[in-house]
Amino acid sequence: MKNNIKENNQLSFLFDLIIYIAIMFLIRKTSIPNTHYLVTGFLYSGTTLLVATWQMRRRGVTWKSLGLIRPKNITKTFLKAGIITAIIIGVLLIFNLIQDSFLVVKESSDAVKGTNTGYSLRNGDYGYFFSVILFVWLQSALEELLERGFLITWIEGLFSNLKFRTTIAIIIQACIWGFRHSYDISERSISVALIGIIMGIAYVKLNRNLWPVIIAHCAMNTMSMI
Repeated sequence: MKNNIKENNQLSFLFDLIIYIAIMFLIRKTSIPNTHYLVTGFLYSGTTLLVATWQMRRRGVTWKSLGLIRPKNITKTFLKAGIITAIIIGVLLIFNLIQDSFLVVKESSDAVKGTNTGYSLRNGDYGYFFSVILFVWLQSALEELLERGFLITWIEGLFSNLKFRTTIAIIIQACIWGFRHSYDISERSISVALIGIIMGIAYVKLNRNLWPVIIAHCAMNTMSMI
């Protein structure tokens, strides 16, 4: 009886993940003409957030239980985020040094949508920069909720009968996150996947507290925008 219950739970997690990932990639393919790229980003995050929240409510899971809790010590939380950011920068630097030794597909110059926030900052247009960066921070927080909090937990549920389910979950969510940033195997997708692995490990090792990885994600995106 217990084995049947476990098998049913695993099938349920599989069904949830199929729906979630299918919607994730369908929404990422959606584009709205003549709009800022952040609009598409929030369309993706908002839709997947609704799907994830719906699936969580069916199981009695809350975002608080996944790590969206008030930090007990803000200073330590920022310190942990700083360490995560430093590790990510170090890993990316090493990756950039050795990438020519691997079969990494170089992305074209228009593969990544950029913004003119750095240009605006250099020219004193602080209003535009800060208006955009606030939305980028919100998008960063939503990605951590979905990629680290939700996906890792649900993939663990799918592989609940395996000893190394957490390791598998971290790797799978990182690969999904990396792939959906460029839809190919390229320098960008691999580097984003590496960030996803570091963020996933940090999330698990820090007692599944989302705030350090959210702050680290915001810091990385801020440096990227500048």
